[in-house]
Amino acid sequence: MTTKRKAPGTEGPNSEYCEFLLELADYEKNVNRNIHKYNAYRTAASSLAQHPVKIQSGKDAQSLKGVGKKIADKIDEFLSTGKLQKLENIRNDDTSQAITLLTKVTGIGPATAQKLVKDGLMTIEDLRKNEDKLNHHQKIGLKHFEDFEKKIPREEMAELEKKIIDACKEVDEKYLVTICGSYRRGAAASGDIDILLTHPSYSSKDKKQPQLLKQVISKLEDIKLITDTLSLGDAKYMGVCRLDKDHPFRRIDIGLFPNDQYYCAILYFTGSDLFNQKMRAKAVEEGFTINEYCIRPIGSRGTPGEPLPVTSEKDVFEYIDFPYKEPHERNN
Repeated sequence: MTTKRKAPGTEGPNSEYCEFLLELADYEKNVNRNIHKYNAYRTAASSLAQHPVKIQSGKDAQSLKGVGKKIADKIDEFLSTGKLQKLENIRNDDTSQAITLLTKVTGIGPATAQKLVKDGLMTIEDLRKNEDKLNHHQKIGLKHFEDFEKKIPREEMAELEKKIIDACKEVDEKYLVTICGSYRRGAAASGDIDILLTHPSYSSKDKKQPQLLKQVISKLEDIKLITDTLSLGDAKYMGVCRLDKDHPFRRIDIGLFPNDQYYCAILYFTGSDLFNQKMRAKAVEEGFTINEYCIRPIGSRGTPGEPLPVTSEKDVFEYIDFPYKEPHERNN
């Protein structure tokens, strides 16, 4: 699945706070390479995005998960001055702005962006004049940069979903296919397409079955849905797709999971990040550990035991005594 986590939604009464926190998060990740601060800003933004009432003060905000005194002070500064001095300084720093811009190109991470900027490449146009400095993945990201920056409307996601599922079923009726991420949670628009795939013949006890993924990719190429491949491994595909010539190019990731790990994977990749944190915390309280592959009981010495059988998402909720939430109820 995609390695870039989706930004929390920035609509709603607290969208202004969310926007500046996400901008600070990008700065910390891309320029300072401080993942701890990056995650802290995103957690706070996610909490604010899901809060249904307009926050009136920093103190007010501190009641929300992930909002500490430093972020509360920033909210107070924004409320009193209409801006953040730290953000103004960042925006006025050409190097910081260039690094953040270049990391928006699929395949360019913070370290590569910093190197490119050091070499004098500051804009998308600079990259286009120096494509010899880019690898295959980055060239594809640059080629479709403008399209990848556009959100995918829900209606288009639904059309893509139908086309992808139909294609998989044509290869083999027994495939199970789920589009995860914000789309599954009911979002009006998505950043990209995250697909989970499994087949009843594939178990985690078996050796890898890369043909299960590769024959689906071949089919999607045959029907001209997939247009470019970024990478194809035994269990993970990253590429580009397009519904038809009237639609933009979109990023698509497909992950193949054994059927006994499939529902833990769906739960994890549906999100949201905040909801996953709550599930993991409740699991530990109840004596379990969960991740995208399995749920395991924690033994008396603190060592996880064997994975428990999971045949649906509801099984995981029941194991940890957590009331079941439909995907659209998992936004916070």
